[in-house]
Amino acid sequence: MAGRNRDIENELIATAHAVADAARAAILPWFRRADLSAANKAAEGFDPVTQADRAAEEAMRTVLARRRPQDAILGEEFGRSDGSSGLTWVLDPIDGTRGFLSGTPTWGVLIAVSDESGPFLGVIDQPYTQERFVGGPGLAEWTGPHGGAPLTTRTTAGLSDAVLFTTFPEVGTPEEGAAFRRVAEQVKLVRYGMDCYAYALLAAGQIDLVIEAGLQAYDIQAPIAVIEAAGGVVTDWQGGPAHGGGRALAAANPSVHAAALDLLRSTV
Repeated sequence: MAGRNRDIENELIATAHAVADAARAAILPWFRRADLSAANKAAEGFDPVTQADRAAEEAMRTVLARRRPQDAILGEEFGRSDGSSGLTWVLDPIDGTRGFLSGTPTWGVLIAVSDESGPFLGVIDQPYTQERFVGGPGLAEWTGPHGGAPLTTRTTAGLSDAVLFTTFPEVGTPEEGAAFRRVAEQVKLVRYGMDCYAYALLAAGQIDLVIEAGLQAYDIQAPIAVIEAAGGVVTDWQGGPAHGGGRALAAANPSVHAAALDLLRSTV
């Protein structure tokens, strides 16, 4: 957030919390509800969208229209709205809709604020557990019903002691899956199916690596901001910026990032 004064930073942080609160209120009435239905957005496979996804993004956009009308918005369900400030709010109302439909608490609300350089403020919010993970300028913290604490990533140095997460066992294409398995064969523990909650756990110092492919910008921008504020590293599989989506490697620290990147990099 170079070049912005503290008042603007505080306004953006307060607005991000208000947006997350609005999403919580819109989503929770639908969670684990027997009459929840889903439409399939995918031509092949299953990419669901529910009433909760749409209601949450509408609620988030209503807050932004009131508080930050000059900013652009990029949302999963309703696309892009132009702005004049140079800032963009990147919204995923429910990251992990498959988990949401299944009743697991691994989904979350993703909110990021980006400028021309990428995301600098992010929120990962889990409405059902009431946990919120926030990272931004001078800010890296989680809060929840059991308290809160600063977010600090782990210092694990090598892959042999690392805990690795991804959402889908196949990861992406066969080639991407093979690259993932090269890393998975070297780590201490691999877990699957956590959606955005895995990124929150990385920022909170519980795990060491998240490796994914086939992401959209709204899937990864909030995790980038939160993890980087907590001391972690997020890049694509070639070590470049990941905020446009595609392949992402999130790591607790530069050492474990370099070790994983070396095994992923040969995948073009």
